[in-house]
Amino acid sequence: MFVLFAGFLIGWLGFATQRLFTDQITETVEAEVRGLAEQYAIGGIRRLVNVIDERGRRPGASLYMVTTFAGQVVAGNIGDLPDGTLTRQGWIETDYRRAEETAAARPHRALAQVYGLPGGFRLLVGRDLEERDRVLDIFGSGFRLSLLVALVLGLLGAYFVTRRVLKRVDAMTETSRRIMAGDLTGRLPVAGTRDELDRLAESVNAMIARIEALMAGMKEVSDNIAHDLKTPLTRLKNRAEEALRNASGDEQHRQALAGIIDESDGLIRTFNALLMIARAEAGNQQDGMASVDLAEIVQGVGELYEPLAEEAGMALVVSAAQVSVKGSRELLGQVVANLVDNALKYGQVEGQGGRIELAVAVDGADAVLTVADGGPGIPQADRERVLERFVRLEASRSRPGSGLGLSLAAAVARLHGGNLSLVDNAPGLKVVLRLPRMLGDAINANGNP
Repeated sequence: MFVLFAGFLIGWLGFATQRLFTDQITETVEAEVRGLAEQYAIGGIRRLVNVIDERGRRPGASLYMVTTFAGQVVAGNIGDLPDGTLTRQGWIETDYRRAEETAAARPHRALAQVYGLPGGFRLLVGRDLEERDRVLDIFGSGFRLSLLVALVLGLLGAYFVTRRVLKRVDAMTETSRRIMAGDLTGRLPVAGTRDELDRLAESVNAMIARIEALMAGMKEVSDNIAHDLKTPLTRLKNRAEEALRNASGDEQHRQALAGIIDESDGLIRTFNALLMIARAEAGNQQDGMASVDLAEIVQGVGELYEPLAEEAGMALVVSAAQVSVKGSRELLGQVVANLVDNALKYGQVEGQGGRIELAVAVDGADAVLTVADGGPGIPQADRERVLERFVRLEASRSRPGSGLGLSLAAAVARLHGGNLSLVDNAPGLKVVLRLPRMLGDAINANGNP
């Protein structure tokens, strides 16, 4: 393609140059013809012959010839023409020899115009094409040399593309085949040049890492369901068998059925939580997101849990600045409820009551929701681990729960473009949910940015 383009470009330049020279020669010949026509009009054939005889002796590229009806040359500087040349009228391109040259001399090339005159006379006025042909020869030599250079450069470029670009593409293709075969640990090679292929590889690697994380999460969920849900299912089965063996009256049967229903409700809650986590991590609920007021959600959850906090001997303090985020009201409400519920369960020292602070604040472009308690907290080494599914620390295994609350909160935070972190409240634990806020809504609500 490179050679073809170079050849086309140089060929077009040569053609344009030839046309330019030809047009100039044509204009020169037509100007001389007009001048000779004026001389013929003044003095007839005799004056025309005298003028041509005078001009023919001048050095230059102009050509003239006047012949009789029998073909005898009367005047001019042309010695020989191919047979039949003067019988054609109009523009012709022909070979010729000058009057002073012998028959053995190499013929020249001319562009001429032939006219028929009264009395059978013939007039030829032309221009030698040697200058044009010399320029075209120069173009021809340059054309051949340029094609050779273009061919060499094209081969070098092809070698570079093959060795550098296509080699990287082949490496990407090989890695992609390994990934499609099931090896999700494979990553496309990045050369570090920050070119288009590097950016493509980085994007694909990020996608593969996300897919690997989702697949690992799916495997983890499967393993967790197989292990962590086996106990409640076994307990449910044992309750039913015990009722069949030992229940002797309606009251005992009712108690057994009530216990089975409680176990079933716990299993349903666990599966619902897993389903919500899966939907959040897959991003399936992003289309239904709208502007929601975090303060309204927090205040609603606070009113719901305030009586429960009083029964547990704890104080629930709500402090919510009005700030809007783009998100799912259902998921955010569930997250706030889960965090407050965890604080109620684990946020107090046994028998000493405690205090839970539920707050919403604005920090730059983020909305920050915090739930803080004064309980024993979570050790630094376990704060990342408790965000995984079904993870419960030893201190909390004696209390009801499935270990999915913090995992759901982290998944919802990622779905909304935010993050969830656990920090020391000294004493106790502070859960910080940071989400990008909607600046326009916040300005409208507060009256300032």
